[in-house]
This record gives sequence, structure tokens and C-alpha cells, in this order.
Amino acid sequence: MRPVLAFHRLYKGCCRVSSFRLDNKVALVTGGASGIGQAIAVCFAEHGATIRLVDLNDETAKKTVEQISQLGGTATAHLCDLANAAQTSTVFHEILNFSRVDILINSAGVAHVGRLENTTDEEFERVFRVNVLGTHHAMRETIPAMVAQGGGVIVNMASIAASAGLEDRYAYSMSKGAVLSMTYSVARDYLPKNIRCNAISPARVHTPFVDGFVKKNYPGKEAEAFAKLSAAQPIGRMAKPSEVAMLALYLCSDEASFITGADYPLDGGFINLRG
Repeated sequence: MRPVLAFHRLYKGCCRVSSFRLDNKVALVTGGASGIGQAIAVCFAEHGATIRLVDLNDETAKKTVEQISQLGGTATAHLCDLANAAQTSTVFHEILNFSRVDILINSAGVAHVGRLENTTDEEFERVFRVNVLGTHHAMRETIPAMVAQGGGVIVNMASIAASAGLEDRYAYSMSKGAVLSMTYSVARDYLPKNIRCNAISPARVHTPFVDGFVKKNYPGKEAEAFAKLSAAQPIGRMAKPSEVAMLALYLCSDEASFITGADYPLDGGFINLRG
């Protein structure tokens, strides 16, 4: 038998086409009421997952749940300040009392613009509480349940700010560097418990936050500012939330069962192709 034919017969079907289904899986998405988190919640619901949406904004969370329902999916909204350890414990225990959680997406976060000398302690601590402690609290409440049920998947939203020096992003870079380090640590510690933990590090993503930032800081010059921000990525544009969602979908699917302890830059070439 020719070697190529033998290889084809041996591995026939191993590269089957897949839509990365999440049927019979429950995904808890923090920050799922808007932006990247919302895109992930909707995408996962479209691919069969039941969604537990955790967010500070009750109104937009309920709208996202309604959107998922209209698409034929199932979702519930849960109001929670993830920076508050006691509140996070209460809300997550309520969720875990009536539902398993197979997937945890830590997408809740805040941005901050500033250098060391003009970042106040209050601003620094706020970014730390939301981005770092919020992620820590969510994982701490979820992982014991994942261990008890035999495994799970976690995806943390880091940022290229965790790996690349970004101008005027002192506190934000600190927080995302911590998120990335926590990702590696959790992946190592809970590998024997069948829990996979990875991170996605986007460059600039076109979300309502970006539109609000441009409107606030460049009144009358929005188009020019938007073009400049887009050009910061070598690919020439910002990412779409749906593109982040599709990467998260793959990482949480069974097709990615060999991947853990990894960081995936989704950056349009920002880290490696900048001039």
C-alpha cells in the first residue's frame, strides 16, 4: 500500500468539519451585557450553550437575554459587582445551586487611560478591583464546582497590553498582566482536575466603549480619530467583537481539548508586525 494512501485511510475523518457545538453545555459569561462579553454570550447560545449572564448593568443584561431568547436560545441574567467578594459569592452560589457551569468566560472589565504620574491611587485601585479581583472572584467561586463535576473550561480576557508596552495604559496594562499570569497559574494547578484555562489578548476591538471614548476626547474630529485608532493595528482596522467570540468558541469547544495554559493574541499583527 502506498504510504500516502495508508495515511489517508488511517486518519480518515480526523479532520472532520465542525461548527464547534456547545450543546448541553452551560456557559457563565461575566460582562456579558455589552461589547465582547455580549458577542460571546450570543455566539455561544447560537452554538447550543445555555447562558448565565453576569453583569452590573441589569437593563442591558436583560436585553441581551431577550436577544438570545429571540434567537431560540436559553439565558438568564444575574446582577453582580464582581469586585465585591461577598456579592460574587452569593450570586455564583445561587447560579450553581440550580445549574452546572461547564464554561466560564471572564470578560467583565474596565479601561483606563493614563501614565504612572497621572494615575491616582483611586483610579489604580478601581482598575485592579474590577479587572483583577473580579476575575479572581469569578474563578474562585466556579472552580470548586468544576472540580466536583469532573472538569470545565475557562477563558480569560487579557489584552495585548499584558505583553506589549502601550502608551498611556499604565494601570490597565498592570491589570491585564495579572489576568494573564493568573491564567497560566490556574491552568497549571487544575490540569489534573480536567480544567482547561486559556486567555485571549485582543488588540483594539470596536465596541461601544471605543465610540464613547472617541466622542468624548475628539469632539468634531471623530472620523479622523477613529481612523487613527484603526491604523494602530497593522492589519488596518479594529477587531470585531464577533471575531473575539469565534476564537473563544473554539477554545471552549471539545475540538480544543488539547489546549490549555495558552494566550492567544488577536491583534491584527500588532505585537509582531509593527514597524
